[in-house]
Amino acid sequence: MFRRLFFIIIAVLSIVNSKAQRNKLAPTPPMGYMTWNFYADQITEKDVRTIADAMVANGLVDAGYNYIFIDDGWQGGRDKKNNIIPDPVKFPSGIKALVDYVHLKGLKLGIYSDAAPLTCAGYTASYHFEEQDAGTFAGWGIDYLKYDYCNAPPDMETAKIRYKSIADALTHSGRNMVLGICEWGDRQPWLWGRSVGGSLWRIAGDIRDKWSSENDSLNIEKGGVGIMDAIRADADIAGFAGDGGWNDPDMLMVGLYGHKGPSSDLGGIGCTDVEYQSNMSLWCLLAAPLMVSCDVANMNEATKRILTNKNILAIDQDKLGKQAVRKINNNGWQVFVKPLENNETAIGILNTGKKAGKFETDLATLGLEGKYTTLNIWNNEIKKNQKKLSYTVGSHETVVLRLNNPDMPKVMSTK
Repeated sequence: MFRRLFFIIIAVLSIVNSKAQRNKLAPTPPMGYMTWNFYADQITEKDVRTIADAMVANGLVDAGYNYIFIDDGWQGGRDKKNNIIPDPVKFPSGIKALVDYVHLKGLKLGIYSDAAPLTCAGYTASYHFEEQDAGTFAGWGIDYLKYDYCNAPPDMETAKIRYKSIADALTHSGRNMVLGICEWGDRQPWLWGRSVGGSLWRIAGDIRDKWSSENDSLNIEKGGVGIMDAIRADADIAGFAGDGGWNDPDMLMVGLYGHKGPSSDLGGIGCTDVEYQSNMSLWCLLAAPLMVSCDVANMNEATKRILTNKNILAIDQDKLGKQAVRKINNNGWQVFVKPLENNETAIGILNTGKKAGKFETDLATLGLEGKYTTLNIWNNEIKKNQKKLSYTVGSHETVVLRLNNPDMPKVMSTK
């Protein structure tokens, strides 16, 4: 009796400990490069090495981007022992050698699979092979798994079971691998993603290289998702992000400029640099994972400036781990307020209108009493003793401010 009870207690503690461990794998939103938008399913070993070299050379690694995420298309089927293998033409040296190369560059490597027999692009996936594939990924030295949901049943309960199955397999593999849940928000993963072992979860369909869709759908088959559509999906679920689990509005569009590929589908005609800067601003305010998807080997200065601004990145990576709350959403204005560690605050003022306009409000209206010093993240303008905000904001521009009240005690996060 007591022996059985002892083993039950040990098993329960093991489950609790594994969940706690998985929740620590992404203490801040992951940052890196996702291959899908630029390379689609034609990604190769040579491409990944080029990406790694470019991320070091152009300052992305120094700025904090430390992952390369290989998306769909790397698979070559299974061998005679049912081990998943890479495409021998695309990855002639194998994934282990590529992992070693990426690790030497100071980067981590992520890989892709799906909770069904086949992936979205029709390649070999991991359903019924969760433990075996997780062991293979661990043996290669993989650091992250993006787990898609194409060709799987539509109900929530099945999704929870399949994602927990792969999360448990990753835990049993003996290697710490972050799990990115990618079921497009259809089954409200923000409600259960953390409990099944995910560190981030997509909250809408695949994002396209455009400012906004022409309809109200967040499903990729019904018009695609633009930057503002992703914001619409993410803004109302702020309370579910933080403490090692993040709402994921999908990749950054910054620098794609209408590149022909997945991001150009369904009206993805490209954005202006102002809109790309807003893309970066809003993702950082919302504590979103930052997944660059443009041609990092040939970035122009505007793209590099947006992606490597240390002040905006600090807001995304703030250790307090809070997603901004949208305090105002009317008359063409959206205002986001994000608590930061050290009793500081970030504010984003977005002009969704077609013309420039002047925005004014008292800080008290946003829940901020007293006088503040404000730093404009994008032009470094500093204002002191501010009790109200007054800014002229261009069409589709987002002004981002970091506020400090010198009279408030400085309390650092204990995380």
